Amino acid sequence: MSASRHALVTGAATGIGLATARHLLQAGCTVHLADRDASAVERAAAELSGSGQAEAHVLDVTNVGQAQALIERLPGLSVLVNNAGIFDVKHFFELTAADFEHMYAVNTVPMFTLARLAAPRMAHGGRIINLASRAALGARHYAHYVASKSAVLGLTRAMALELAPLGITVNAVSPGVIETGMLKSRSDTNLDALRTLQPLGRLGTPDDVARTIAFLADPAADFITGQVILVDGGRSLGGIIA
Repeated sequence: MSASRHALVTGAATGIGLATARHLLQAGCTVHLADRDASAVERAAAELSGSGQAEAHVLDVTNVGQAQALIERLPGLSVLVNNAGIFDVKHFFELTAADFEHMYAVNTVPMFTLARLAAPRMAHGGRIINLASRAALGARHYAHYVASKSAVLGLTRAMALELAPLGITVNAVSPGVIETGMLKSRSDTNLDALRTLQPLGRLGTPDDVARTIAFLADPAADFITGQVILVDGGRSLGGIIA
């Protein structure tokens, strides 16, 4: 990638977002790390600054005014990675409509908002990558999260068709079980038990996902759009998803 390419990664202070920022830097992008945690995103950008040009931005992705102000401050983007999201465990009969509304408000709607703001400023060859989840195939104990990530898949395909005339590709990456802080904070998680379900015998890492995102962000991936790539070590090939 050329150093003139600018990439914006949301939820970039930790986990998959931070790993993605690192890989895009290594590919030659100027990377804009955005996160609602100001101190964490500043630390992340400082940590990466030795590998290239990394800039920190405070952003609550649900705040349209903040999103618009950030996009307008940035040079024309080549890559937008919609990674920011939330998760919690809640059994079906405990869920309320408000739980669904909140999950969509964070996990789904901001992907549209940022893409709508960024796309007019993207040159031909722009890349938008949305973070979905293997949970979109179905899972227990968090139907509201499953629904929000299923919506990401549909949104990705719709945006791919809408933005194709502009030469912008839109794809999604669906991680399986990835060892992140979000996973470790789950109240229903037994990491050893989860490992036994993985065909490759291990859980995923943020780098496993970030490498796939970097591939889709590359100019060479210009004939791939509207696709969903599962990064789950083969877990989706059979059995009930844990």
